[in-house]
Amino acid sequence: MTLEAIANLNICMDSVDKLLGELNDQQWAVQSYCPDWNTGGIAAHLAAVESMLTGEEPGSWTDTVPFNKVADYMGTVADLDNAALLAAYRETIATRRAEMTTYTEEQLEKPSMTPVGPQTYGRFMAIRVFDFWIHEQDIRGPLGLPGHAAGPAAEMALNEIELSLPYIVGKRIGLPEGKSMTINLAGPVERQMHVRVDDRARNVASLDAPADVVLNANSTAFALLACGRIDPQGPIDDGRVSWSGDSELGQKAAHSLRFTM
Repeated sequence: MTLEAIANLNICMDSVDKLLGELNDQQWAVQSYCPDWNTGGIAAHLAAVESMLTGEEPGSWTDTVPFNKVADYMGTVADLDNAALLAAYRETIATRRAEMTTYTEEQLEKPSMTPVGPQTYGRFMAIRVFDFWIHEQDIRGPLGLPGHAAGPAAEMALNEIELSLPYIVGKRIGLPEGKSMTINLAGPVERQMHVRVDDRARNVASLDAPADVVLNANSTAFALLACGRIDPQGPIDDGRVSWSGDSELGQKAAHSLRFTM
């Protein structure tokens, strides 16, 4: 993992900061796509995770990630008004960003416990990009403020979902043995992904024959569905998600993308 993850995390932090700074009190109270939090809760959560990471040497977590510190931080900001919460958020993020400027490639390659198990510290930072980007969409969608749907940070966030496609296709969708599936993301992020089931589901670079089922999706809708944020029927009805090939598998795929919350 290169310093690209740090660069993309900074892009996300810039975008979220600008978004939060433009909101009024009513918008801070709007329920986000994430059922646990309104807009303010998302801001508190993002700051809490960065607070947990601040001051910890990359690679120092070998057994667990101390997520209890996230709850502790959120408790300290729970009663703040919106202006004070934004100030606390910005102070926490500024401290974290200053620390990240010191990171080297060698530090990012250090083994580290992450939210998805033992990986590297760089992979942890890529997961932070995913978390920041999807939570930004959690805020933007309900407020009707689309933005930051494409670019390098969005690409990196979608990488995390692509890594989980074998689970999504093999377990959630239940694609049968010998079958294949193509997912076409038609924008704002454009990408084609293929999964084939031979003994088990695997990501493959290409297919020797047309896929048994093809799912076409708007990339942001696809990400929100994979994260269990929205009801699949909405993007199906408005055309953001469609399918061809095996219609039964296509319909099941469109309704079974969720792999995380």
